[in-house]
Amino acid sequence: MAAMILLALSTALAPGPVRAEADSISGRFDTGHSEVSFRIRHFMSRVRGRFDQWQGTLVADPSNMANGSVDVTIQSGSINTSHERRDNDLRSANFFLVDSFPIITFKSRRVEVRDSALRITGDPTIKNITREVVLEGLFLGSTGRPEPRQQRIGFTAATTIDRTHFGIVWNRAVEGGGLMLGDEVEIEVNIEAVRQ
Repeated sequence: MAAMILLALSTALAPGPVRAEADSISGRFDTGHSEVSFRIRHFMSRVRGRFDQWQGTLVADPSNMANGSVDVTIQSGSINTSHERRDNDLRSANFFLVDSFPIITFKSRRVEVRDSALRITGDPTIKNITREVVLEGLFLGSTGRPEPRQQRIGFTAATTIDRTHFGIVWNRAVEGGGLMLGDEVEIEVNIEAVRQ
């Protein structure tokens, strides 16, 4: 995720030719045109959900994209699977325990860029447990508008995590064998960022 932002900012959002002495560029995610979503197996199907309240900021060094950083903060209580009873359960001690752990964060650590393909290593923290993950994604383009505050970029990235590694372990045995929920959670971010 960080790499996509850095790549875009070093090209589409830079005010002029990139120079080694250029100042860092800061930006924010336009959450009205972005999404953080997930999927998990439930019985024989997959349930999709998202978080409705979150924000992200970035700092990019146009002369060296690997020196950039991105921070994302998610309100865990804003989880939304379009099913009120399930969402309330997800907010409970069975899952996210949002009264004690109201925030989920992601901080980038390492960025690798090859053409438009991106590999970002970072640390999500869920229920005060931090684990390294790798997101892979693609830069989707930019608006190229001349006014800095109108310059926007788009990107997508995805990863898969094991929810039990973050202390989310509740499950239930199913008659006939197996468990109600899968452990693997597919996470996808679709982002539109605007320069500040």
